[in-house]
Amino acid sequence: MTVARGWKVLFVASIAVFLVAMDVTIVNIAFPQILADFDTDRAGLSWVLSGYNIAFAACLLTSGRLADRFGRRRVFFIGIWIFTAASALCGLAPNAEMLVAARILQAMGGALIMPASLALVLPEFPVERRSAAIGVWGAVGGLSAAAGPVIGGSLIDIIEWRGLFFINAPACLAAYLFGRRLLVESRDPNATGLPDIGGAVLATAGVALFVLGIVEGDRWGWGSARIVGAFAAGVLLLLAFTIRCGRIDDPVLDLDLFRARFFSVGNATSLVFSAGFFAMIFVNVQFLTGVWGYDATGTGLAIAPGPLMAALVAAPAGRLADRLGHRIVIVPGTILFAAGVAAAALWLPSEPAYWSRYFPMFLVTGFGVGLTISTSNAASNAFLPPDRFAMGGALNSTVRQVGAALGIAIVVAVLGDGTATGSFDDAFTFVAVAGLLAGLLMWALYRPPIAPAVRPVSEGPVAAVS
Repeated sequence: MTVARGWKVLFVASIAVFLVAMDVTIVNIAFPQILADFDTDRAGLSWVLSGYNIAFAACLLTSGRLADRFGRRRVFFIGIWIFTAASALCGLAPNAEMLVAARILQAMGGALIMPASLALVLPEFPVERRSAAIGVWGAVGGLSAAAGPVIGGSLIDIIEWRGLFFINAPACLAAYLFGRRLLVESRDPNATGLPDIGGAVLATAGVALFVLGIVEGDRWGWGSARIVGAFAAGVLLLLAFTIRCGRIDDPVLDLDLFRARFFSVGNATSLVFSAGFFAMIFVNVQFLTGVWGYDATGTGLAIAPGPLMAALVAAPAGRLADRLGHRIVIVPGTILFAAGVAAAALWLPSEPAYWSRYFPMFLVTGFGVGLTISTSNAASNAFLPPDRFAMGGALNSTVRQVGAALGIAIVVAVLGDGTATGSFDDAFTFVAVAGLLAGLLMWALYRPPIAPAVRPVSEGPVAAVS
């Protein structure tokens, strides 16, 4: 194991992760063009966004166990090829129905990539350097989602919406060619035979229905029979999944992981912060286009400094977390994030004032994001044993997707038709509160393991270490 080799592996994994996470948000900018091109109703076409988010969240846990069983390298490459083919199908889609189907397939490929990529990266780094590596990996995932509107807004007038999907192909090909020579196959030696099919079905269906209820709650009505039924069925399926995981020898999710305090609190922090972070991206786009009247290109350029600042901060934040601890980095990050967004709620005017107001506010916010978003991922995964890397990464990615769906659903309900300035103040306030709550969880409850929770895979499930 050499650190130089580890960074090369991280680079290859990051290419694919960047594309997967970016495609969660880049379509927001393209949505008006797609709507006009297909001459269809907004409600039906919204599944271009919802279908991707639901399928992505639903498939992550099962994908992590598939990577453990059949090989992280193999599943990573399969995910790349599915994602590439589905991206091409998106760009070629002749109608809205085909585009929605291709987006769901694209999300399934992305779900294979995410947990496998982290499981390929972590063994390349010693425990004391994993937070820095996860810092970069998590920053690429989180910040590429933030950069989606930036990149989409900058390119859409040049290559139109179909081109946004076609640009995935050369980057995926590069990841495959580099990875083919560099990545080393690994798997969980304790996993034999087929993964738990019953557990996989319960997890996938349960998460899908739960996220469906969140995503469609505002449009279908939070008290409607469809939403109540989706939540009830999702909760029951997830409860059955949890019971099943506790009763079989090789579950999709090892429940003993939650006995480790760093794992439980780290994931809870990721859930809450993701709700605020992804809600902030959505509110920013809606504010700049709906209140200040920016076009797609202007919106992308206006948002860009925040993600850029976060990208510059994320890797040093990971190294600092390795030295000083995750709480020391995350708590100040959440405070800066909340402060920047709270300032927007209090002092952002209805008339454009970019350089005097928006720019400094969201530069501070970007700094807070850089300290927090990937470090909270590292807080839950850096101390896991090697045979649980894919499983832990899959759960954390699922938690972040559920948080994202929840945060966006809340601000969609708060914003209403998006014409009242006061509703944006309320939405920004929610984002700030979510940031502060994430920091409070980390400050009050997080404890790192007394000793790194790395053990030989033959010793059985990870024990509670703090």
